[in-house]
Amino acid sequence: MNAPVRPLRPIEDGDGPALADLWVAAWRDSGFAIDFEARRAWLVERLAAHRTAGGAIVVGLDARGRPAGFAAIDPATGYLDQLCVAPAEKGAGLAAALVAEAKRLAVGAVELDVNEANERARRFYAREGFVVVGRGSSAQSGLPTLRLRWTPG
Repeated sequence: MNAPVRPLRPIEDGDGPALADLWVAAWRDSGFAIDFEARRAWLVERLAAHRTAGGAIVVGLDARGRPAGFAAIDPATGYLDQLCVAPAEKGAGLAAALVAEAKRLAVGAVELDVNEANERARRFYAREGFVVVGRGSSAQSGLPTLRLRWTPG
């Protein structure tokens, strides 16, 4: 049985608080020992800067039409800066729909950084066709990261 298709739309001006709530809840659910509530303002500023610089933010909606996930991508460079899905939406197909839309918006390849210890995310991106092309560390947490790339075709 296929997961129900969730509608996607561009970010709207009033979405900021709901997206920040989603982001905090999703990361809290991830099990990383980081105070994501304390980083809420960082996310709000990052999304605003992303929009100002011409980046695209796509919002996925739940069955009631409320934000349930989002993806932030720079279409020119293909860098997927954020992918976030509400804990209740994990495994429901919303993340895959958001990644598919990010791939569609990108001019070419899509790249992202993922925490090396985030096994669930790594498996998800592998299923979506991403491969490891480098290693690094998070500027915010210092945790090791992997650079992943998806190439069309």
